[in-house]
Amino acid sequence: MGDHVKLRTYDLAASPLRELNAELHRQGDGANDTRWEILNPRGSHAVAVGVDAPLDIDVRGSVGYYCAGMNKKATITVYGSAGPGVAENMMSGKVVVKGDASQYAGATGRGGLLVVEGNASSRCGISMKGIDIVVKGSIGHMSAFMAQSGSLVVLGDAGDALGDSIYEARLYVRGGVQSLGADCIEKEMRAEHHEQLAALLDKAGVSGVATSEFKRYGSARKLYNFNIDNADAY
Repeated sequence: MGDHVKLRTYDLAASPLRELNAELHRQGDGANDTRWEILNPRGSHAVAVGVDAPLDIDVRGSVGYYCAGMNKKATITVYGSAGPGVAENMMSGKVVVKGDASQYAGATGRGGLLVVEGNASSRCGISMKGIDIVVKGSIGHMSAFMAQSGSLVVLGDAGDALGDSIYEARLYVRGGVQSLGADCIEKEMRAEHHEQLAALLDKAGVSGVATSEFKRYGSARKLYNFNIDNADAY
């Protein structure tokens, strides 16, 4: 951003969250106030939800649930950890969590990029529908449950039932996987997957890590239609 763009600072210790979100919602594509700094979030819930403009928002501290939910176009950086549902139903833009993320980070996300620089808890990326998620640490159980499209990249380990009932999302895990969920299998890493993974790592600011260190997981496509021979898996 150019130097002519002023930085607007909003202190949640002095002003209500509702007013902050209302002001962010008033910003359009041609808004002059594109740089924001939010101070003293102190675990507040629903910080910077529903933003629909190309804003650059820095949250200086940890947040509660649903931070950056439904984000569209904005770049939101949390300089701390995030509670459940960070970037839930994200449409586009970029959300970065400098610390850890709680349950169902990026759930139902339809686009954009979510980066968690620490660990993510259980159900990371459940029902994801096009979002790309990069977790630099490890993830908990039932992550990418019913994931439909998009990509989940994990530089650490994955917990139990990874990719349970997965559709067509791509999962890349560098570390170990405790167990795979129903219909999720390890798949071949072809040239196109190495290329896609390299681009995602670059967008997430990850360097010095070879794509050959990852394994890819995805759908075995046995649960798309009911089959009596697979009844135990439903």
